[in-house]
Amino acid sequence: MLSLSSRKSTDPAAIDARFKAIYEKEWAWRQAQRLEDGEDEGGIQGHLPQVDEKSQQKRLSYWNDVLRQLDKIDPTTLSSKEQVNYDVYRAQIEVFVNQQRFKDYEKPLNADTAFWSSHAGTARQTFERRDDFVHYIANLKEVPRYFGEQMDNMRSGMKRGFTPSRITLEGRDSSIVSVTDAKTAEDTIYYKPFVSMPATIPLAEQADLRSQGAKVIRESVLPTYRTLLSFFREEYLPNTREDLAAERMPDGKAYYMAKIKEFTTEDLRPEAIHKIGVDEIARIHSQMLDTIKDSGFKGSFQSFLTFLRTDPQFYAKTPEQLLKEAAWIAKQFDGVADRYFGHLPRRRFAIVPVPDDEAPFYTSGRGGPGVYLVNTYDLPSRGLYSLPALTLHEAAPGHAFQMPLVLEQKDLPPFRKAYISAYGEGWALYCEHLGTEMGIYHTPYDIFGMLSYQAWRAARLVVDTGIHSLGWSREQAQKYLHDNTALSDHEIETEIDRYIAWPGQSLAYYLGELSILKCRKKAEEALGDRFNIRAFHDAVLETGSVPLPVLERHIGAFIENGGNGPYPEEEHGIL
Repeated sequence: MLSLSSRKSTDPAAIDARFKAIYEKEWAWRQAQRLEDGEDEGGIQGHLPQVDEKSQQKRLSYWNDVLRQLDKIDPTTLSSKEQVNYDVYRAQIEVFVNQQRFKDYEKPLNADTAFWSSHAGTARQTFERRDDFVHYIANLKEVPRYFGEQMDNMRSGMKRGFTPSRITLEGRDSSIVSVTDAKTAEDTIYYKPFVSMPATIPLAEQADLRSQGAKVIRESVLPTYRTLLSFFREEYLPNTREDLAAERMPDGKAYYMAKIKEFTTEDLRPEAIHKIGVDEIARIHSQMLDTIKDSGFKGSFQSFLTFLRTDPQFYAKTPEQLLKEAAWIAKQFDGVADRYFGHLPRRRFAIVPVPDDEAPFYTSGRGGPGVYLVNTYDLPSRGLYSLPALTLHEAAPGHAFQMPLVLEQKDLPPFRKAYISAYGEGWALYCEHLGTEMGIYHTPYDIFGMLSYQAWRAARLVVDTGIHSLGWSREQAQKYLHDNTALSDHEIETEIDRYIAWPGQSLAYYLGELSILKCRKKAEEALGDRFNIRAFHDAVLETGSVPLPVLERHIGAFIENGGNGPYPEEEHGIL
């Protein structure tokens, strides 16, 4: 007969409680470490994280201990809900451990973003209360310490050859210069929150906060940025590595495999990923040729690409026109949303241009909770034929749709609201594909733009593995995108530099979409006439970001449940 303690140790509720205690304690510690991006609950962060080497090693030790605790729990003994949490949480902690083990913190920049531009993004957040300004000023006072620790880490990385490739960083000091060139504190991005302050703050307090803000920008932020500019130009950039491949960095093969697992959530070899990409490019290319025929164009594939890249009819004349075209496409989705989704997010999104200081090296667009950023820099590189696909991806039903749905879920533990690229980017790319069914593409050019975007993401499987594992040159990767997609030369250059500087990230998109398409095909075949597209989409979205194997198991359970969605009212169209 089992003792009372033995019965207790095998009780599912007790095991659930043990597991919850682990992740709740770790989450509280993580919050105290200031390791989560974005705003505090209810306001702006007042402190910046410690990022020095000693603090980083303590984090590695802490997360390794968490893994040891997780090893003592058999996930099959957890409740079904906590089994999903376990799978998501363990994968998340394993990513953290690998990031610390390979010292990713010694490379806090890439061709797309850097720690200083991410920090400056705080000034673009919403300030609603007096405390937001007080915390913001406290945050700015920590800039010298925080930037100094980041630069020390970059020096350590530089000494061991762990840096982005030099070619990907050329010109990336423009976001630093945009601050150092300001004539006054009031001219910097950091002063932006003080320009228009909430009327709920008395005028006298507004004036005092503005004075404090200008002072700390003048005395702390501007001198630090000048130091950063000198460091970047004179010390860091000249000593960055010339090699492109991640596998050429310290412990490079293991590092690249860890990045593949981080961004795809699957155990795949570079050679296998490369072959998937080559095969998919061939399949999509056949569809592109059919679309060219439908357009009535007489000429070769390459001449059609030249036509798209050069004919003025495909390009906006002004930034405002590009923004309005994006808004029109987004409203077209609104008109059909209830046919494809039973549950819609409450939060709306704004359509705004990418900030001028980031636009030259920024991607064509980016979306998230409350915002769809459209890049209006260099209009001759922003083809209107690609804008419908871009909008579905970045706005709705892509990132600006999916991310708020996760934030609105009250029964998920906080760690489940973290972003997983394979899921989030896979969903957004699937939304581009879904646009065909939704009637968003009105011309053969729009359809070709969507196919070009599909080819672009499939090509990422080829060029990312080509660059980081198979010895490809930058020019070889650029040519591959040029020959297989309708992307402009400017976009191709910025994209390839992004892949060089950010190993593995670009693999998430197409592999994620393939997983969702596989799930849908399986559901359609198993359910037949009972398959409901709204219920399927709701089932995919209800999990929030999860590793792809977890999503596939979830859709398996959805099929076993008869294809019934998570929201019983959805059949009546009232959600």
